[in-house]
Amino acid sequence: MQELLDNGSERTDRTGVGTNALFGRTLRFNLQEGFPVLTTKRIFWKTAFKEILWMLGCKDTNPSMTVEGAAVSTTRLRVLLEQNVHIWSEWPHAKYVKETGDNISLKDFEDRVLNDDAFDSSWGSLGPVYGKQWRAWSTEDGRSIDQVSEVISMLKNDPYGRRILWDGWNVADIYAGKMALPPCHKQYQFFVNPETNTLSGACVQRSADAFLGLGFNLANLALVTSLLAEQTGYVPGEIVWFGLDTHLYLNHVEQAREQLARTPREFPKLIIKSKPDSLFGYSIDDLDLEGYDPYPAIKAQVAV
Repeated sequence: MQELLDNGSERTDRTGVGTNALFGRTLRFNLQEGFPVLTTKRIFWKTAFKEILWMLGCKDTNPSMTVEGAAVSTTRLRVLLEQNVHIWSEWPHAKYVKETGDNISLKDFEDRVLNDDAFDSSWGSLGPVYGKQWRAWSTEDGRSIDQVSEVISMLKNDPYGRRILWDGWNVADIYAGKMALPPCHKQYQFFVNPETNTLSGACVQRSADAFLGLGFNLANLALVTSLLAEQTGYVPGEIVWFGLDTHLYLNHVEQAREQLARTPREFPKLIIKSKPDSLFGYSIDDLDLEGYDPYPAIKAQVAV
């Protein structure tokens, strides 16, 4: 973030807010040395974890889960709102206001999605976003591919393969304008080290909001890697994050300076309180962060 302030190129962007941006940055964390959730401001980690469990189609988002059921549950805003997760609401709200001219407040929009089935049916879909692509990628011949389950199978049966990955960048759906927002963290890949019996995970992110989004992205990559390791018999190793267009919005500059003035504290420890029968059986109640002692949260406006 300091590098973005010092050396980022000022650019216009889709949102109209403007950014300082750099291209091609990496971050690496050893999960044996603590769980990498930022301490220089509070990250609402339960919200972050609920989001990634929703993307994976886990228990909280769909109690009677099937692959197609998971795909449906991971496209609905209502499923997140029922868990008090509001981080996806701005995009369908903006679409509704633009297309109808009804200048409804964000809160009233969320209330209608939650309580009005007809309104939810018309305006509560986010399109075939992350979870739909991860768990039920549609093929031309009518089949559905569960990429996450394929990764689990490869980790168990072909752990040294170089194709242990899932991808959300479905060109057909993106260019047809079907998604509320094309995937920012677009590809995940995993690596087994036989000498240490560790599982490491990497994420390629095409677009990274350094102040608001990145803390969530790092925590969720670490969580997915840790849960996969537990389910497939490995020890969590490293996470490696690749940011391509890495940017700081111009309306986040003062907040970034405030965060940078704080001295980082020790990372917490991830506690997995129970192990379900599958990756898709976890709920937020199974997870905790022991020793998380962050500085206070710093508010900032999301760019839509």
